[in-house]
Amino acid sequence: MKKKNNTSFQFKQFSIEHDRCAMKVGTDGVLLGAWANIENAKNILDIGTGSGLISIMMAQRNKNAHIVGVEIDKNAALQAQENINNSPWKDRLKIIHQSIQNYTQETLFLFDHIISNPPFFSVQENKIDARKIARQTLTLNDLDLIDTSIQLLKKEGKLSIILPFTEGNYFINEAAKRNLFLSKKTNVYPKKDKPIERLLLEFKKSETKNILNDSIIIQKEKRNDWTQEYIQLTQAFYLKM
Repeated sequence: MKKKNNTSFQFKQFSIEHDRCAMKVGTDGVLLGAWANIENAKNILDIGTGSGLISIMMAQRNKNAHIVGVEIDKNAALQAQENINNSPWKDRLKIIHQSIQNYTQETLFLFDHIISNPPFFSVQENKIDARKIARQTLTLNDLDLIDTSIQLLKKEGKLSIILPFTEGNYFINEAAKRNLFLSKKTNVYPKKDKPIERLLLEFKKSETKNILNDSIIIQKEKRNDWTQEYIQLTQAFYLKM
């Protein structure tokens, strides 16, 4: 991924400005955006869209999909809208500045796919700022995301998320209690000799007998020496892959 300037990242078909977003462009978002199985989705909801990165990736990958990105932070929502306006797919993208809880109460629309790179750090301080909201479960906890997905997904719809190992396994258990079931899991290793760092998870409303379970290693021994599997997954986006 190449920096265009101090405030943006240039991908192959679009660029992302993120200087007004609490969470910057990172590997988690790109991984999730490239991994989620959205092939047959006509309507996609991106919860906590931030800079709009994942929403724009969805539009690039699926030429028939319409994507709604919901973002609670005003500055991030405004910047996401600017990024979308500068993308080749602005006619199929929409940003809504609202909490997902309020959006869920107000909308009657159902989605084929919901995608989210959710906050996962527990609250440790009383001071609240935009970065904490983006990184911690202040405004979107596991149960909110599970309940929202159950309400807004179509019968055959899917939820795709990325979480750290411990938080991901907790989410799997909590989702199953509410009849949202794991259908696919990819273990993400930073290097082959390191422990699992992230879980890419897909859920459905109906229980799956044979859960797809695989792994991906991000890089080899040297920094930025990417594995072939990571290159294959992300090469449609990164400039130098």
